[in-house]
Amino acid sequence: MENVNPNEKTSQSQNARILAFMKNGGRLTSLEALRLFGGMRLSARIYDLKERGYPIEDEFVHDERTGKVYKAYFMAVGA
Repeated sequence: MENVNPNEKTSQSQNARILAFMKNGGRLTSLEALRLFGGMRLSARIYDLKERGYPIEDEFVHDERTGKVYKAYFMAVGA
């Protein structure tokens, strides 16, 4: 039995859109990725891109208004 991921085309499309966004200096959080690209699993897309060799970095961001801490992803400078 072949293991086929029915979401593979969607994942690859999201990867391409996220990569283009980051190459233009964009920073993304999970909530922003959902709003911009309709993707619920930004960390999985980031993993895919890092595995392909893209220099994506991250940092924790503290929202002073809500007290929440979340990750923002971005392309390394000069990449």
